[in-house]
Amino acid sequence: MKKWISALFAVVLVLALAACGGNNNADGGKKEGKLTKLVVGASNVPHAEILEKAKPILKEKGIDLKIVTFQDYVLPNKALADKEIDANYFQHIPYLEAQKKEHGYDFVNAGGIHIEPIGVYSKKYKSLEELPDGATIIMSNSVADHGRILSMLQEKGLIKLKDGVDKTKATVKDIVENPKHLKFKTDVDAGMLPQIYKNGEGDAVVINANYALDAGLDPAKDPIAVESPKNNPYVNIIAVRKGDENRKEIKTLVEVLQSKEIQDFIKKEYKGAVIPAAQ
Repeated sequence: MKKWISALFAVVLVLALAACGGNNNADGGKKEGKLTKLVVGASNVPHAEILEKAKPILKEKGIDLKIVTFQDYVLPNKALADKEIDANYFQHIPYLEAQKKEHGYDFVNAGGIHIEPIGVYSKKYKSLEELPDGATIIMSNSVADHGRILSMLQEKGLIKLKDGVDKTKATVKDIVENPKHLKFKTDVDAGMLPQIYKNGEGDAVVINANYALDAGLDPAKDPIAVESPKNNPYVNIIAVRKGDENRKEIKTLVEVLQSKEIQDFIKKEYKGAVIPAAQ
């Protein structure tokens, strides 16, 4: 009788544990044992690498982080809107605002993590000053990046933008002085820029640091010019659907990514190519 009762108790205990493991928590996170599953979309480099570093820390805090990587700037926001992921980590604030305006996304910034100073690369010239009259500068079709690129070129003395223009929203149409008659090619997907540079196309190519890193370039040493990180509004953030910024898992994710351990990792790993937002 005692053996029969013990066996029955064991069966009931197993069933109870299985049932608990399959429950979802109230705010949408899926439980896996005692861990809460959190799915974050990210660019391969440096975002996914930074998340991988944070993964064991999050596990200690009860979060099972799943990382989904993307190769472009469009799909991560679509996946977030479609509730395929809980958050994404790939974009800066001006891009997020532009995407919200264009697509009607109800997203919010849950916290800034790092800055990726954008760089100008050239196979033909060693400085911006060497660019000849009529030189072609190739940059991405992401309008949200045009303002930062043009502002950098203005700071370097190559062009002048009209007075009063919002530097985060400036376009080539806002150029009022262009003494070198520079030409701008702006219809290229950002992910293609490193290959275009390696092919020697154009006179200069402006490449986002994450794509440069992914292509084996050194964004701190290879460019002929780099934008200043000082007072830089292009902080890469954790973006979530509105309301989810209050979820415990999201708050913990941001806290870990902004922690000294992760920010020190960013400094050491990327040596200036990626800069902690908290520094």
